[in-house]
This record gives sequence, structure tokens and C-alpha cells, in this order.
Amino acid sequence: MINNIIPIVISLSVVSVFLAIFIDFILYGEKDTVKKSKRVIVATGSMIGFYFVYYLVLRFRLGNFDHNAHILIVFLGTAMVVTGAVTNILGRLQLKGNWANHIKVYEDHTLINHGVYKLVRHPLYASIMLMLLGGSLVYRNWLSAALTAFIFIPFMYYRAKQEEALLREEFAEYENYIKNTGMFFPKLRGGADGTGAV
Repeated sequence: MINNIIPIVISLSVVSVFLAIFIDFILYGEKDTVKKSKRVIVATGSMIGFYFVYYLVLRFRLGNFDHNAHILIVFLGTAMVVTGAVTNILGRLQLKGNWANHIKVYEDHTLINHGVYKLVRHPLYASIMLMLLGGSLVYRNWLSAALTAFIFIPFMYYRAKQEEALLREEFAEYENYIKNTGMFFPKLRGGADGTGAV
């Protein structure tokens, strides 16, 4: 029974995130009050390309290992996927009109320091990393984990650093936020008494 439920939970989590991305495009994709912007190769299109390759690796079981992995590993991976999906959707709800496909600062841009943005500066990216690594555990696939670790995460780091460069220029308080809030993982000490990131 668990073998039937887990793929449904994974699929619902993934579809929910894609639906949230689609809604962001509808609501904020054509916002024309851009103050600063920077186009980078890491955007929704290139991310979807990565997801497609990731899916093919899982679908054709390229890099699978130990088909009889302990059920706790499968549960851990499933929890990571679900937690990632929830975090991603919460982050999008909190980010609202600050969202952009490419890196942008809008005329009415605000910095978010509540909810998941109090824990990490880039919860949308962190949540997808968590989902991808969780999926690698669920499907016991070392190649998808390697693709995530050596391609996806470095690209997300690059994009996050480009965003932060614009945000530093725009908001004096952003430097304090960086000191107190982790990029992708919560800091063990201190809290976000500054502001949030996109």
C-alpha cells in the first residue's frame, strides 16, 4: 500500500509547485514597473530543462542503487519532497509581486522578512534543492543526486548571488539580513531582524 501512496504524494507535491510557478507567471510575469534587472541563464526555462533531464534519469533508472533500501530512507525522501513543496508554495505566497522569472527589482519592491524568509534568504531555491535530493532518496538514484549537487545547486547559488548584488544596491538593510539569515539553510544562531530576499 505504501508503494502506491508515495508516488501519489510525490506527484501531488511536484504538480503543486509547477502550478504555483504557472500562477506566478500569470499574476506577475508581465509586471512593467521594473527599476533594475539582470537577465541570467538560470531562469524558469533552464530549470524546467534540468527537471526534464532529472525526470528522464529517474524514469529510465539510470544510476539506481539498492532497490530494497530501508523504508526509512524512502520516508525521509518523501518528507523532504513534501517539505520542499510546502516551503516553495509558502515562499511564493509571501513573495507575491516581488517574484520575477529573471532577476528584477521593481519600483514597489519590498523586502520580506517573515515566514520562510525569516529562516532563509532564498526559500524558493532551497525548497527545490530539497525536493530534488528527496526524490533521489525515494527513487534511490545516485545520478539524480549528483546532477542536483553538481549542476542544479551551483546554478542556484550563482543566481542567488546575482540577485543579492542587486538587492544590496537597492536596500541598505540587506547587508544586515545577509549576516543574520542563511542563504539556503537556516543559521543556527541569530535571527532575521533585517529584511527578506527575493
